[in-house]
Amino acid sequence: MNNKNIPGLAACLLLASLATQGTATELVYTPVNPSFGGNPLNGTWLLNNAQAQNDHEDPAIKNRTSGLAATSALERFSSQLQSRMLSQLLDNIANGNTGSMSTDSFIINVIDDSGALSIQVTDRATGEVSVIEVSGLNP
Repeated sequence: MNNKNIPGLAACLLLASLATQGTATELVYTPVNPSFGGNPLNGTWLLNNAQAQNDHEDPAIKNRTSGLAATSALERFSSQLQSRMLSQLLDNIANGNTGSMSTDSFIINVIDDSGALSIQVTDRATGEVSVIEVSGLNP
């Protein structure tokens, strides 16, 4: 080996080690997730990425949407009409009136006996009768 190149090689190694030591800094961890101290503006981005990757389908949502599609417009209209008629029947109690309502599924009799309200619901299919009594109403 040639001894003339050793001082030059040593000088190059010394310069290289000084240059790398001068640029080294301390590593600092900065969290991304706002739950762990990261920037709060990252929350929406993280949530959107997670939802975009989620390929799981909730069976409860699928059942709800298929139930809506299974009812026809006529069935929904009938249901809303029955609900409105029942509401009107119960509103008439405030005026001191009683009454009854009959549908394909049930028969409802509403009787107001001076503050004691009695609602009798009869299931047409089974013949089962349910009575709801409320007392202390002021007509």
